[in-house]
Amino acid sequence: MAIASTSVMCNSFKTEILSGSHAFTTTTANGSGYKIALFTSAATRNGSADLDENTTNYSTCTGEVGSAAYYTTGGVQLTIVATPTLSGSTAYIDFDDVSWSTASITARGALIYKVSDGKAVAVLNFGGDKTSSASNFTVQFPAPGGTAILRIA
Repeated sequence: MAIASTSVMCNSFKTEILSGSHAFTTTTANGSGYKIALFTSAATRNGSADLDENTTNYSTCTGEVGSAAYYTTGGVQLTIVATPTLSGSTAYIDFDDVSWSTASITARGALIYKVSDGKAVAVLNFGGDKTSSASNFTVQFPAPGGTAILRIA
């Protein structure tokens, strides 16, 4: 199995956001916060399907980068740069870049998920295996606006 062929917003997230299950503010008003976890090319959900738009929860995913001094299973907390913003007719949220220092990591993609209940938000595809060898492994989020990872048009 694998990571989705492109980065995608999870379908379950689309309905959960309309039901009020998610809040994206700099103070994380719902008390949960969000994390990003790294996955290898062998990633699956429910043991047999790709990590893709049908991914619903972090707990159903396998193939995460292994824990080591540089990476802890579950990933790292994301920092929201600013509360949701509207640019034209597109609303978006922006995260600070994340980095694992002096890391030896090979990852094909990542999952953004809600900490309190593991609800999947988005699957990121890095476009191929990305590797660091005793150096920084960084996920650089696009500039705010039309190319933000999380946007609703």
